[in-house]
Amino acid sequence: MLKHSINGVVVSARNILEAVGARGTHVVVGLSGGVDSVVLLHCLAGIAPALDLALSALHVHHGLSRNADAWAQFCVDICSSLHVHCNVVRVDVDRRHKLGLEGAAREARYAAYRTQQADFIALAHHQDDQAETLLLQLLRGAGVRGLSAMPRVRALDGAGRLQLVRPLLELTRAQITAYARAAKLAWVEDESNADPAMDRNFLRGRVMPVIAERFPAAAATLERAAQNAADAAQLLDELAQLDAHSALIQDGIEASALARLSPARARNLLRWFVERQGFALPARDRLQEGLRQALHARGDAKLEVSLGEAMLRRHRGRLYLEAIADAPANWECAWRGETNVKLPGELGAMYFEPAVGAGLSLARLREPTVIRPRSGGERIRLAPGRPSRTLKNLLQEAGIPQWRRDRLPLLFCAGALVWVPELGLDCRYAAQSGEAGVLPHWIVPLRY
Repeated sequence: MLKHSINGVVVSARNILEAVGARGTHVVVGLSGGVDSVVLLHCLAGIAPALDLALSALHVHHGLSRNADAWAQFCVDICSSLHVHCNVVRVDVDRRHKLGLEGAAREARYAAYRTQQADFIALAHHQDDQAETLLLQLLRGAGVRGLSAMPRVRALDGAGRLQLVRPLLELTRAQITAYARAAKLAWVEDESNADPAMDRNFLRGRVMPVIAERFPAAAATLERAAQNAADAAQLLDELAQLDAHSALIQDGIEASALARLSPARARNLLRWFVERQGFALPARDRLQEGLRQALHARGDAKLEVSLGEAMLRRHRGRLYLEAIADAPANWECAWRGETNVKLPGELGAMYFEPAVGAGLSLARLREPTVIRPRSGGERIRLAPGRPSRTLKNLLQEAGIPQWRRDRLPLLFCAGALVWVPELGLDCRYAAQSGEAGVLPHWIVPLRY
């Protein structure tokens, strides 16, 4: 019986890992110290040799409990006993976050996951978690994307370099607990899991037991419903991609193309566009309002509709999404030869690529060399034999929307404008043949 309890978990976890292509990869286990994550760690440590896994663990120290230090030490100790390296990362959780304490902790945790140099982050969500998530999403009025709950695997970054995998998703909480007891594992209990003020805890402690009395297979049934919703969400995405062929132009979407679609397809395409830009989906009424204004506002009217994390704007008949700015009004970053410079707020970063006979001449770049937004009156000469021109006119001719012009990170050398994203460099600062140079790049974040 004990062997059966362990084998069922091992087989299920191994099947999922092989199905997502994890063989021969580096897998990091998200280890909280609770029973689910401890079982996941123990299980993967056992099958790592057979799957040729490079296995390590990550414990995110939220600092929200008086027991947080003890939990971190517990995770280090259990990893040591299994000969698995454990990395403890401390995060700052914003207690005033708009998503609440639970949501803020989750955001901080996932930000820590994204810093890992690995192929997969393995989390210990299981079938009961999936059922709870589906009910929570229903109560929040989610669409099929939300009702698909938690997939087996999904990308954690825009490039798809790092994947999140859930090897225990087809197992119940009871099966996982049985494994832990059969293997004589120790784990910690987070006291916040008993707090019914948190929605998930209320469902787990008060609602799910009542449902299970009448419908014993409820968790498995709800998990199937989530899979059905995931299929429907995939079909809607494929439909949106078909519609996007005639509507999507670079990072904008033609309002006229939306107008030719039925209301449901137009909403679906706009919803897909929001997700494609890396933003959380807005509430249905916000999305509908954005679509209404995009299609019916006067052509010369200023369109500016908040969609939660993003602002929907229109320029020359094309719709754009812009992250709601949180950068200071008059920011400035010095450049002293670094390869990367992080920009404030949602502006991303600057990358400086070494070059020979191309880009900006390093010999001509004198301090202070700074990155900052425009303030007005800047001029630049883009080609030899031509006069310098105002940045304002050049940006207008390039069709760059007004709100983006004010966000562009410009490179100045001793007060002179020498490089502008999407336009290029001042020819008077260009590197000559054989001369050491540098090519600036604006690394725009996914949310733009």
